[in-house]
Amino acid sequence: MKQSRTLAYAAFAVVCIVWGTTYLAIRVAVTTMPPFLLTGARYLFGGVVLFIVAKIHGDAIPRSRRVLAEVALCGVLMVAIGNLSVVWAEQWVPSGFAALFVGTAPFWVALIELMRRSGEHVELRRGIGMLIGFIGVALLVTPHGAGKAFDAHFVIGALVIQGGCIAWQYGTVRGKYALAGIPPLMSSALQMLSGGVVVSLAGLLLGELPHFHATPKTLGALAYLAIFGSVLAYTSYVYAARHLRTTTLSLYAYVNPLVAVILGWFFLREQLTWVSITAMVIILTGVALVQSSRGGPKRATLMNVPLPKKAA
Repeated sequence: MKQSRTLAYAAFAVVCIVWGTTYLAIRVAVTTMPPFLLTGARYLFGGVVLFIVAKIHGDAIPRSRRVLAEVALCGVLMVAIGNLSVVWAEQWVPSGFAALFVGTAPFWVALIELMRRSGEHVELRRGIGMLIGFIGVALLVTPHGAGKAFDAHFVIGALVIQGGCIAWQYGTVRGKYALAGIPPLMSSALQMLSGGVVVSLAGLLLGELPHFHATPKTLGALAYLAIFGSVLAYTSYVYAARHLRTTTLSLYAYVNPLVAVILGWFFLREQLTWVSITAMVIILTGVALVQSSRGGPKRATLMNVPLPKKAA
């Protein structure tokens, strides 16, 4: 158990660092590759590679139709909606801001856990920390926060990312409990393949294929996303989700922005305003409060007031 816990935190660290770098790679790749086919190519390639690795490892494909349906649903929620929302938004939203918008993930996962019949306990300090983090992200969706990037597309992109955050976190919570019996490698591979197929078909139906072009730079970004962002980090995320609290795991969305903002500023010269820097400090303050709280896997409450029971 102690070894699994240690590996889970190591996997969590991989997610925090690697996914922080993928926002830059997405911003580069989306300059010549349309969002649906870019996302589809990334996860289909990653899913095939991981499926081969899982089979070599000896993992079996689930035979239950119910379990396979759950795997497909989680893949669609997390890949075809969650990740796609970020890729689509980054056509207009700078990479650092996109990562900061995903910082609302702990807020959404807390609400999802509250609605579960046996969801995690959310104590007062943790709840306040999440709200502070959410306020910090909200500051970015202002002319002073976004700077020159602020326009209608920027605001729409921010809202789309929030929808994607909800889908991703719901898929995470659902997969944590419904897919516990599937080996992490096989579970990750099937989720990526399911989501990749759905989003690729959508891209073809939307007529993206004639607009899919690859340059050495964008092809390198796609390869990085597929190998490091999908094969390595997605598997690490699924493994960590098995052994850590979902509200703790969701804190990766507060660490990713630090990496993404620095890389976006250094490589793409993305603008940093005083408001965006202040928002980042507010977000980190929220993280500190969440990290310092100690909640347990009890009936979900907010400020110790029981909520009506509702299945996930």
